[in-house]
Amino acid sequence: MKLSRRGLIGGVLAGGAALAFPLPAMAVGTEWRLAIRNVHTNESVDALFARNGAFVPAGLAELNHGLRDWRTGQATIMDRRLLALLVRLRDKLELTGRTKIDLISGYRSPATNASLRAKGGAHTGVGSQSQHMLGKATDIKVAGVRLDRLHGAALALGGGGVGYYPRDGFVHVDTGRVRHW
Repeated sequence: MKLSRRGLIGGVLAGGAALAFPLPAMAVGTEWRLAIRNVHTNESVDALFARNGAFVPAGLAELNHGLRDWRTGQATIMDRRLLALLVRLRDKLELTGRTKIDLISGYRSPATNASLRAKGGAHTGVGSQSQHMLGKATDIKVAGVRLDRLHGAALALGGGGVGYYPRDGFVHVDTGRVRHW
């Protein structure tokens, strides 16, 4: 699904009914925000995406744009459970809401995914049915946080798939079935 930033914002605003399902364990008065920095483009997003158990459409749109495929510019609607998982991970690490998560990869278009697989083969960890193509995965690191600590925190949450890539300097986190590698 190829979306422009304007189309993504408009679609999220128009889809208010889709935003009605509740967030897990979000107390009244609670706000969830994510700050991300794309390591390839140096673009940063700091967005409030949920408040008092309801999604904030403008914040979701900003995160969808920030997590887009940086190679093609294509964006998708990211899995809200992934955004919540990233908040839980940041909280598990006892970091503030404004602490930037460094994004290596978020959404990947099918063309980008195929290209990465062709360059490195299946042994690189690029799956043919990657959660990245579904908007359900990120490859991340956090400045000042040891990679093994980030990996351990992600595993402890049990929120989906967790991949550890110390040689490449990142941890993969997704909302697919619980597994690790």
